[in-house]
Amino acid sequence: MQNRYAQDNDSLHKDLATLIDHIRLRSFPKALADFLETQCHFNSALMVTYKKSFKPIMLFPTDPAQQSPTLHQYINKAFILDPLFNKIQSGANEGVSRLAEIAPDSFDQTEYYQTCYKNFDLVDEVNLIIHLDEKVTFAISLNRKTSLGTITRNEMHHLQDIFPVIASLVRQFWLSQSHEYVQYEKSDSVMKQALSSFGRGILTKREQEISGLILQGHSSKVIANQLNISLGTVKVHRKNIHTRLDTSTQSEIFTLFLAHLNELDSH
Repeated sequence: MQNRYAQDNDSLHKDLATLIDHIRLRSFPKALADFLETQCHFNSALMVTYKKSFKPIMLFPTDPAQQSPTLHQYINKAFILDPLFNKIQSGANEGVSRLAEIAPDSFDQTEYYQTCYKNFDLVDEVNLIIHLDEKVTFAISLNRKTSLGTITRNEMHHLQDIFPVIASLVRQFWLSQSHEYVQYEKSDSVMKQALSSFGRGILTKREQEISGLILQGHSSKVIANQLNISLGTVKVHRKNIHTRLDTSTQSEIFTLFLAHLNELDSH
């Protein structure tokens, strides 16, 4: 069978022309998702813009039927634990990458992963990162379930080859349409406070720092290296965190953290 993505030039140019027709319209994200389906198999797509620690603005999907409670939880709160968000915060380069390339080493052990990935049978995520300006980044996440398996080398090559064109079109779309979205931008004050204030009055400053790294999916070994302390010291801190928070699992810490976010957001 001929590879679906081995397009001839005429087919590719026609698909790009259709995408360009939408460049100044609110329908561009949907047209972009349709175009990406000609380059790579995926079960679902998400397009958001990130600006510092502001809540992400979701551009796709806009159909409420495609927006699950988990997606709303991600957009409103849980994104601050997301590897892609944190990679962008730390200065990610533009380009195409898999989740496995940017996630912390113990990310698949986190409650966030269980809630947002494993429970939905997601086995791979491919991210396209596009910098719109010095403050705003456009991110496209293409998600794959077990039925598709992990992305193939051929599909990655197609995405990497077409990425410069996609990035250019996305920037042109944002220049003409950003005013339609930034009106929904919400303050980043709550997000700035969230991790730094979690456990305040109960945990020590060092324990607060470590609990944040645990929630993001970093292993004890990586935390030790990052904070320049011994592995044994990290293990003692982890034990103390559970004792002080009256928890025994990472899932319980995650639940407390979301409750903390809800409290901050209600003020």
